[in-house]
Amino acid sequence: MFRARFVVVVLSLSTLTTICLAQSEPSTASCNLDDGRQVYIRYNPASAKDKITNGKPWAPGGTPMTLFTEAQLTFGGSTIPIGAYTVYPIPAKQWTLVVNKNVTPGSAYDEKQDLARSQMETDQVSESADTLEVAFAHSNSKCTLRIYFGKTASFADFIAK
Repeated sequence: MFRARFVVVVLSLSTLTTICLAQSEPSTASCNLDDGRQVYIRYNPASAKDKITNGKPWAPGGTPMTLFTEAQLTFGGSTIPIGAYTVYPIPAKQWTLVVNKNVTPGSAYDEKQDLARSQMETDQVSESADTLEVAFAHSNSKCTLRIYFGKTASFADFIAK
């Protein structure tokens, strides 16, 4: 009897651990350029319950988004070299997107490390997104990052060189 209960407890804990790990795994959105190079962004899940502060850099799920690019990009008048960067949306009536050079895990946002910053095209949608949705739309050498959260839809263009 004790052995049977022990097996049930171990299996239950194992299942619970698997579910928790699956929920916290980062998601990825990618953009495949015509020449085979990729641009992609990794982000943690966030729900409408997550607190965001207007005018402050947001790290969904407690961790900033990470941009990886195999192509040199232009964004907001700045050049983004090939590499990895952190990305912070700044919620407001008109959202802003920041690309930051500091990719050290666990480090706090440092505005001095900003490489590029630009306002996003922002609009309200009729249907609310209960969780953070991130995707890319691709056209020629342009990857348009799309961020949907709550009733807000925001878009930012990255142009490959």
